[in-house]
Amino acid sequence: MKLTSIMVGAVAASIASGAFAQAPRLVTEDTMVTSDPGIQLYVRNKRPADMTAFRAERTVLYVHGATYPASTAFDLGLDGLSWMDYIAARGYDVYLVDLRGYGKSTRPKEMAEDAKANLPIVRGDTAVRDIGAVVDFILARRNIPRLNLIGWSWGTVTMATYTTQNPGKVERLVLYAPSWIRQTASLVQAGPGPLGAYRTVTREQALQRWMTGVPEDKKATLIPAGWFDAWADATFATDPEGARGNPQFIRAPNGVIQDSQEYWAAGKAYYDPAKITVPTLLVHAEWDRDLPPYMAQTLFPLLVNSPGKRYVMLPEGTHTITRGRTSVRRWCAFWMK
Repeated sequence: MKLTSIMVGAVAASIASGAFAQAPRLVTEDTMVTSDPGIQLYVRNKRPADMTAFRAERTVLYVHGATYPASTAFDLGLDGLSWMDYIAARGYDVYLVDLRGYGKSTRPKEMAEDAKANLPIVRGDTAVRDIGAVVDFILARRNIPRLNLIGWSWGTVTMATYTTQNPGKVERLVLYAPSWIRQTASLVQAGPGPLGAYRTVTREQALQRWMTGVPEDKKATLIPAGWFDAWADATFATDPEGARGNPQFIRAPNGVIQDSQEYWAAGKAYYDPAKITVPTLLVHAEWDRDLPPYMAQTLFPLLVNSPGKRYVMLPEGTHTITRGRTSVRRWCAFWMK
C-alpha cells in the first residue's frame, strides 16, 4: 500500500532563511514493509521531487525511541518544518519506520490483551530484525549498497546493534541521545510488579518527562506555546485504543525495559562499540535526564574503530530537543555530507 503527496508551503517558508533561494518540492510516500510473517512496518519516505539518482551517502533511515512512534518524532513540523523535511530539502532520500508495536505498524496480539497476561514484547533482537527488513527494502528499492542511519534514544541501541552486525550496509551512523550503562535510574517506568507485555503513558506523564532536568527558571520558555499539545494530539492519535481513553494514553512495548534491566542497569553493554567500523556522530543535549550526558561521554572513547567519530553537546536542551530545535538537524545534515 502506498500513498504519495507533494509538500511545498511549510518547507518553502521555513527554508527561505536557510541555504536555499527556492525551496525544493518534496515527495512523500507511505509504504508498508513486511518483517516477520503477519508483521507490517509503516515506512515513510520524503525526497526532493526532482531527485532521479540515488546514492548511499544521500539516503537516510530514522528509527524512534522506546515510547513514541517515528512519525511524530521525526516528521512533525512544530515550527513549520520537521526534522525529516529539513534533511530531505537538502538533497536526501529520507525514510522513517515505526517498529512493530508502535505508530501505524502492526501491534502484536499481546497488545490487545491485558498487559500482565504476557511477558515483555519487542525486545532488542526483534527491533533489529525489523530495522533489517526496512534497510533491505530501501537498498533494493534504490539499488544502493549502503545508507545512513539515525537513531534516537532506544533507537541508538537498535541502530548501533544493527551496525555492528551489518557494517557493510551502513554508510554513516548518527546516535542522538545514546544509551549506555546506567549510573542513574531510568525515567521510563512500567509501574509496580512484574513487567507485562506493554505499558501505558498519559499526556501528563509525557509532559512531566519532557520537563525533567530543566532548570526552574527555564521551564516557562522551554516549549513554545501550543507545541506540546500539537505533538501530543498527533502522537496519542496513533494509538486508537488509547485515543479513546479518559485520560488518553499511548501503549508502548516493554521489551526495551526488560533489555535495560538485564543489560544497562546490570552494568552490561547490549552491543560492542568496538565493532562499529563506520563514521559515527554522537549528539546529546545538556539537560537530558532520560539518558544523561555521561552515557555519550563514556561511549565515545569506546568507539575505537569508528573513523572520524565526533561528539556534540547541544546547550539548554532535553531528551526531546529533536522536536523543533534546528541545531540537532543541522549537525546531522552536516555530518552526513
